[in-house]
Amino acid sequence: MWSRSYSIVTKEVSKEQMWKLFSDVNNWPVWDKGVAFAKLDGKFKKGNHFIFQPEGGPKLTLKIEEAVENKNFTDLTSFPLAKMYGEHLLEETKDGLKITTTMKLKGPLAFLWRKLVAQKIADALPNDMQEQIKAASKL
Repeated sequence: MWSRSYSIVTKEVSKEQMWKLFSDVNNWPVWDKGVAFAKLDGKFKKGNHFIFQPEGGPKLTLKIEEAVENKNFTDLTSFPLAKMYGEHLLEETKDGLKITTTMKLKGPLAFLWRKLVAQKIADALPNDMQEQIKAASKL
């Protein structure tokens, strides 16, 4: 298994603002330059699926594996012989809101999907999370 995490602590946004940003999947392309298309029909809840297309990439179907309002959610992308999980955690601390994203890959071809997809996502996390905070602060 391959795993990479990045955390940031901020006083610029609340967990409610971040949740509102994350759960509004259809507007992800508005604030995330790496997202060409995102579409969720129905509610942002465990068991639902959404269509996601990264810039320059194919459309993918992601499953919401876990969703606890204002706390955490996990999305799952299934690739041939590998599964990629994006875990997103919101924790209140004395220093502010701690936002953590962890990317995980499991399966026999995890090494290949790390090179093709996951490593780019992990490398972009520091910048992406700054952009998420900026966008959420306007909500």
